[in-house]
Amino acid sequence: MTGADMQTVAVSLGGGRDYNIYIGAGTLAAAGASLRGVLRAKKICIVTDSHIAALPYLPALVAGLEAAGFEVVAPVVLPAGEGSKNFTQLEHILSSALAAGVDRKSAFVALGGGVVGDITGFAAAVLMRGIDFVQIPTTLLAQVDSSVGGKTGINLPLGKNLVGAFCQPRAVFIDTDVLGTLPPREMRAGYAEVLKYALINQPDFFEWLEQNGAALLSGDAAVQREAIAVSCRTKADIVAEDEREEKDIRALLNLGHTFGHALEKIGGYDGRLLHGEAVAIGCLWAAKFSVRRGLCAEGVPVRIENHLKAAGMMTHPPFEVDADDVLAAMRGDKKNDGGRITLILMRGIGGAFVSRDTDEADLHAFLKQKTG
Repeated sequence: MTGADMQTVAVSLGGGRDYNIYIGAGTLAAAGASLRGVLRAKKICIVTDSHIAALPYLPALVAGLEAAGFEVVAPVVLPAGEGSKNFTQLEHILSSALAAGVDRKSAFVALGGGVVGDITGFAAAVLMRGIDFVQIPTTLLAQVDSSVGGKTGINLPLGKNLVGAFCQPRAVFIDTDVLGTLPPREMRAGYAEVLKYALINQPDFFEWLEQNGAALLSGDAAVQREAIAVSCRTKADIVAEDEREEKDIRALLNLGHTFGHALEKIGGYDGRLLHGEAVAIGCLWAAKFSVRRGLCAEGVPVRIENHLKAAGMMTHPPFEVDADDVLAAMRGDKKNDGGRITLILMRGIGGAFVSRDTDEADLHAFLKQKTG
């Protein structure tokens, strides 16, 4: 797949598991031709959700795959929303695929946001002990985050992504055209993950976003393509160095997520707080807690908060939150080690690091300030 407006990011893992991320306009319809040399599959099962199924992307994808010689079985359509990341819908995907004749040489294609990508990847990991799958993310958040890196899974009542597997896709196709149909709130939620990469280790990228963030959110295709490419390249480099989160390197990608996941859980995943919105608040809280710990200058969270506000993003949860509830939810985070809460904190913009020495009393006092 080539083109003057196309960017390709390589994810280098070795062992025959390398793959490319194709970024640009029209990649969705062109995915079939590109996959001929990538997949061993002849039969493909597309998994999507009820929202995407009502848009023209599914017919365009099917047409491209069939033109490339693939047999496309009836798609599996999940209810839209975070509530579909569960065992019931996982069983639905697996049973539907088997009923359609999917075998070990077949492949799944995930067409949708992070929910579809996560559960489809997990289905690919466990069906017949593993089949190929491809990611075609349709939200900005999924394009820059969940579609890259191979983390797949479903939720439990106790928390998000507590059941899952590492399963790398064979390719990722990021079509910037689909962003034109996203509601502004969804775009802003995805932008939080873009901002996260800048805060982790890309201070120059943060400055670039301060200048170009408004253009990205308003639909400038060139700016979107560049921001997505930088985000994916940042994540690809981190994943290549620490694929299974064993060296405290990949854990940096969780900046904002320990606070954010706790807020999502308290909100009941009812739509009042989207994942990206929770991450944005979480990044801000991580910066403010870093200041409290004497790790970074007071101007750091001020700069982050100003940028969030300029982008029209949340800086506080949209519902009442109790410090005890937040702390209890944080104790259940899967990143914790030895019963201690693990946080990603900051020494400055672009200076994120893993902290495993959180004093719970100090954290509770901080949370009372944020939630009181």
